[in-house]
Amino acid sequence: MERTEPDHAPSAERGPGAAAREAGPALRLVYALGGCGLLGATAADAIAVAGRHAGFHLLGSIELVQAAAVLLAGSAMLIATLQGEHASVHMVTERLPRRVAARLARIAALLSAAVFLVVAVGAAWVTAELWSGFERTELLHLPIRWLRVLWIGFAGLIALTFLRRALARPTGETR
Repeated sequence: MERTEPDHAPSAERGPGAAAREAGPALRLVYALGGCGLLGATAADAIAVAGRHAGFHLLGSIELVQAAAVLLAGSAMLIATLQGEHASVHMVTERLPRRVAARLARIAALLSAAVFLVVAVGAAWVTAELWSGFERTELLHLPIRWLRVLWIGFAGLIALTFLRRALARPTGETR
């Protein structure tokens, strides 16, 4: 059985930033959020480390990194889902007929949608239960509820993306 190449070249061959340049405005926003999370986490940690050696301390640097991680991780997972770049092993499916492999890919997308939907619903449940508790971090008093809301949004978008992929009509199929 012959193996087909993807429609687009791997990102390493297209150069750095190629995916962001080819993206629409919504995906650019997700890239920007992830970039802000990465820069924020890096800056907070770098200042904290440099401060320890220079004699001053950045109080709450761990809290800042954790808040930035919500942006970073959520946007990274959403980007990977939107671009179909999740890591996967094809040892079995590449040996199957194309129709069977496509059907299994749709089932995997449906299961992935269900997992992220459960994660989003669980996070929403926890958020609803703790909403009036005004949870805040210890040192900087950053409100946790808005980080949870942001994560629920990312998880919901990831679930919708997987669901759309699972329900999409295979190419070449007519009604």
